[in-house]
Amino acid sequence: MNVIDSIKSKSKEIMDNDSAHDFDHVMRVYKNAQKICKKEKANEKLVLCSALLHDIVSYPKSDKRSKFSSIESAQKSKLILKKYNFSKEEIIIISDAIRDHSFSQNKTPESIVGKILQDADRLDAIGAIGIARVFATGGSLRRQFYNIDDPFCKTRKPNDKIWTVDHFYQKLLKLESLMNTKSGKMEAQERTKMLKEFLNQLKKEL
Repeated sequence: MNVIDSIKSKSKEIMDNDSAHDFDHVMRVYKNAQKICKKEKANEKLVLCSALLHDIVSYPKSDKRSKFSSIESAQKSKLILKKYNFSKEEIIIISDAIRDHSFSQNKTPESIVGKILQDADRLDAIGAIGIARVFATGGSLRRQFYNIDDPFCKTRKPNDKIWTVDHFYQKLLKLESLMNTKSGKMEAQERTKMLKEFLNQLKKEL
């Protein structure tokens, strides 16, 4: 078993069954990262390891510790990576990428590894899979679908802690403009179109 396969097995063993941040999510991010990595000509080993370990600590959105998930994942990743033949520099690159990838951290990663991981993770928040994830999360937290008086945030600030559709306006529709890489941005444009099509259809049905 090579290093990446071994870390993949370790990640699967650690991950929780949160429908929005489970091992299936990790593997989708892994595939996104793999595609971007080839186009950006980055170090595939470092990129893929960061993708596999980016959510090994993932607190539920309802937990006050949620915003620290990426920081704790970065710390835990160092312990795992030390068991393999990664240099100190490589461990720093991977753990920094994991620490900074989260939307809640509001950071732009410094390394290309970090930029690719952030893009790959954000791509899984938009498009068809993003729509599925946002409603899965909203359901698990017992949030209402939408604000009946102003479903599409025309006259109010979005509040995704109460209404699921607000998450589109609070976060998802912003991600396209926040992508780091050219290939990530191109894919984000396509996936954002689907978000807008969904919202347009929803407007017709309400």
